[in-house]
Amino acid sequence: MARDRHTGEDYVSPVRRLLVGVLVLVLLGTFVIWRIDNPRVERFRMMVIDRVVPSFDWAMAPVTGIVNLLADFQSYQRLAQQNVDLRRELQDMKSWREAAIQLDQENARLRDLINVQMDPQLTRITGVVMADSGSPFRQTVLLNVGARDGILDGWPAMDGIGLVGRISGVGQETSRVILVTDTSSQIAVSIQPSGQRAILTGDNTINPLLEFIEDPDLVKPGDRVVTSGDGGVFPADLLVGQLARGTDGRFRARLSADLERLEFLRVLRSQPTARIEDAGTLLAPMIPPQPPVPEGETPETSDAPDSTETADSTDG
Repeated sequence: MARDRHTGEDYVSPVRRLLVGVLVLVLLGTFVIWRIDNPRVERFRMMVIDRVVPSFDWAMAPVTGIVNLLADFQSYQRLAQQNVDLRRELQDMKSWREAAIQLDQENARLRDLINVQMDPQLTRITGVVMADSGSPFRQTVLLNVGARDGILDGWPAMDGIGLVGRISGVGQETSRVILVTDTSSQIAVSIQPSGQRAILTGDNTINPLLEFIEDPDLVKPGDRVVTSGDGGVFPADLLVGQLARGTDGRFRARLSADLERLEFLRVLRSQPTARIEDAGTLLAPMIPPQPPVPEGETPETSDAPDSTETADSTDG
């Protein structure tokens, strides 16, 4: 058995060396032919290419497909990047558009009210969105700012353009924001330019409901929806979105904030309004009406007792 194995190896080794030698000679010959600069050799090379290359189309098809796939993938990457850039530019344009609308309205108001002053107490702090609730029944996000940054419950949060929600739960280093789309969110809003009051009620959809509109006939889709400031929960004139009519016929708000891509939120430091605990501190005490004073008499004379009557009673 050992002799047969050695005999087989003696047949394989020479054949292997012969094939390697022939392959090396063919490669060297091909290299030399391709390097010779001669018209006859050039014609020979072209003849070989014309004979060999077309017959290898079937072998090049997978390579060509892979190359085209890589090119398409690169084009898809460029399209995705362009899409991201366009979305960013569109977000910037929305911000500039809203700024232009606010400046136009402010200019119109300042024509009549020269002494109007903005609230200097309304400042902001920016936080990074760390996580969301991940539940379709609860719309909340978590920020990396908390009590150490001075965050308080009830402060409004915006994404730079529109209202996102309010602070509902503050930790030492984090805070929770309940979105306007949550079912437990109810915000007093005003519909411009008619000035109709309404309540923005979340229903776990991207477009919350507008309920209890004072006069629905005075509003129309496309009107701006801003906070009214009623109840002292939110400052007034914070942008919420635009009025729209849903497929069910009910009025809804098309939010200006992009709730699907929340990365940074601006928390507004709104000072709480003073609460009136006693009605007497708001209304002045009622003064009973005084009887009319006859002509020719002063209040002191009419109120003083008659001297003659006093004297007669003394004599009696």
